[in-house]
Amino acid sequence: MTIETIIFDLDDTLLWDKKSVQTAFNNTCTYASERYAINAEQLEQAVRESARALYESYETYDYTMLIGINPFEGLWGTFDDPTDMFQKLKSLVPAYRAEAWTNGLAQLGIEDSELGAALGERFVEERKRNPFLYEDTFVVLDELKGKYKLVLLTNGAPSLQTTKLDITPELIPYFDQIIISGDFGKGKPDASIFEYVLEKAGTTAEKSIMVGDNLMTDILGSSRVGMRNVWINRERKEPNAEVTPTYEVDSLTAFLELVQKL
Repeated sequence: MTIETIIFDLDDTLLWDKKSVQTAFNNTCTYASERYAINAEQLEQAVRESARALYESYETYDYTMLIGINPFEGLWGTFDDPTDMFQKLKSLVPAYRAEAWTNGLAQLGIEDSELGAALGERFVEERKRNPFLYEDTFVVLDELKGKYKLVLLTNGAPSLQTTKLDITPELIPYFDQIIISGDFGKGKPDASIFEYVLEKAGTTAEKSIMVGDNLMTDILGSSRVGMRNVWINRERKEPNAEVTPTYEVDSLTAFLELVQKL
């Protein structure tokens, strides 16, 4: 059946979120290494480990997994969103940021909570200052706009995902609908959010296709409602025996070439 609606994931599909996070870590850890004789890469690894452990210890963890929020988003998000759990997360994150960085320093033998707190806030600013998109994002969207109904479906907190869009405002006008899992109450791969998207877009699974980088959210979830999907596998990841995409490509440009043939 002819495709009428294309549903895009945001992070690491259109936005190069991994590069933004890596740049924020690089810049923040380099700053720390100028204050103390420590290895910036070792500090990054220590902070990543500390952040994961802390994040998983909070009562909000199950909720963040349901919505689709990772520990490194917790290191720079405000979570000023209306649900009780988001408000709980909002109350936790200032101390979370400070403690993750302070613990990271401590693993390298540096006991300096004041610097840890400062690094936590510096990371926030570095992440906001460094939004990246893939070089073919706008070329592909320009080609698709007007020919298909375009929908953005992203996991995460509304406040954080909106911030990502606010610092890359050129993306917003391309989309007829923008759906954020935190507004809905469940994230990909839950089938219900895909059903909700189809209802909001006024379309069907047969007339739609999902495009994303994550097998276990974008591809698994869309397959649960019988929707065709495209796995953007830029990093040449190994396939998963439990989740088989309809199509696999290595870039948005390759996806464009594919969809024009469907």
